[in-house]
Amino acid sequence: MKEQYEQNAALIRSAQQGDEEAMDRLIQANLGLVKSIAARFRDRGTEYEDLVQIGSIGMIKAVKSFDFGYGTVFSTYAVPLIIGEIRRHLRDDGMIKVGRSLRKSSSEVMRQHRLLCDRLGREPRIGELAEACGMTSEQAAYALEAVSPVRSLSEPRGEEGVTLESLLADGEDRIERLTDHIALRQALATLPEQQRQIVHLRYFRGLSQQQTGSILGLTQVKVSREEKKIMAALRALL
Repeated sequence: MKEQYEQNAALIRSAQQGDEEAMDRLIQANLGLVKSIAARFRDRGTEYEDLVQIGSIGMIKAVKSFDFGYGTVFSTYAVPLIIGEIRRHLRDDGMIKVGRSLRKSSSEVMRQHRLLCDRLGREPRIGELAEACGMTSEQAAYALEAVSPVRSLSEPRGEEGVTLESLLADGEDRIERLTDHIALRQALATLPEQQRQIVHLRYFRGLSQQQTGSILGLTQVKVSREEKKIMAALRALL
């Protein structure tokens, strides 16, 4: 295992110095990872093989920007860059295309969502929505996410208009920006589960504090307090 790690590290260093053969060997060695990630984005309007090629661009960027001082395994570092490259392509190519079966599931989830909102007088919890649709919670969340609008980290949230991107350092270099986004992702991963859920619902789903509280079983005041703690924690980490 140690020998394999050292060989991989040597290839990365050589590739960063412009060795094309080393870069090719790294891409081939990690092609399985790229393919497994690309498979998650099937039925979005782009051919699977094209997704693999696009994911490979993310892999190349990961090789070029990887720093051994990060204290993380290369494959772990590469995953968000591969995913980000594929998602960027799907966004730039137009609205993210949703497959027919997923579109049908999403339509049912949204229909049940409206019915439950009317009946309960609040945002339904994901478990309640899944039960009404005859799905697992994971299936319901995925279907709901598929029809959610694509939102930017620069979009303001909350009364103070805070954005997640405002926590990142300024800089024009694209690689540095990618690294910053990875740092943010890793910082979010250190938060307690409930706080991560708040970030997802508020900043990526665009829900209000009241809606977020209803889903998580919290008051609006509690969500507001937790948001302040989250921002303080992220600023300290970043």
